[in-house]
Amino acid sequence: MTTRLLIATTNPGKVREIRRALEGLPVELLTLGDLPAVAEPEETGATCAENAVAKATYYAGQSGLMTVAEDSGLAIDALEGRPGVASARYPGATYAGKFAGLYQELAAHPRPWTARFVCSAAVVRKQVLLFTTEASIEGEIAPEPRGANGFGYDPIFFYSPYGRTLGEVSDEEKLAVSHRGRAFRNVQEWLVTRL
Repeated sequence: MTTRLLIATTNPGKVREIRRALEGLPVELLTLGDLPAVAEPEETGATCAENAVAKATYYAGQSGLMTVAEDSGLAIDALEGRPGVASARYPGATYAGKFAGLYQELAAHPRPWTARFVCSAAVVRKQVLLFTTEASIEGEIAPEPRGANGFGYDPIFFYSPYGRTLGEVSDEEKLAVSHRGRAFRNVQEWLVTRL
């Protein structure tokens, strides 16, 4: 019988990246869109790791399926790690609005504006936490947004080994180095030992 794994996110960009990272596994990958709609849980954790565990536990309970959830954020050193765990809730109706707010905050700080993306992932089955992992990618905030690829904060995150923002690179280039790509390769390695 094929193992079924629920990817517990409503973000289509994240679903696309997670599916790519888990390619080749003998599992049936399901998304929240494949299931009857349920209310989203509140993200009240103080860290991405706490939110990932809470979301995986909630959706595993709602679905009865082994579930993987992630939470990720952008931590900017000049802003003492903000927006961090609150990245998705940083003020701004659009990401262009969020970028404008961050640049306004950063104007008082000298460049380079070092930063990192962090991704925590958790796997839960039958309300039991089976696996957690966290990965990050180091970079800096670009002087202005560049690139129309990726999603979220990618256009302002400059990755020096590529000499471009993550909004300017291909999906494959991003997945090879990104926080989410690294975290879900860890999930894949763990799943291989379980299947």
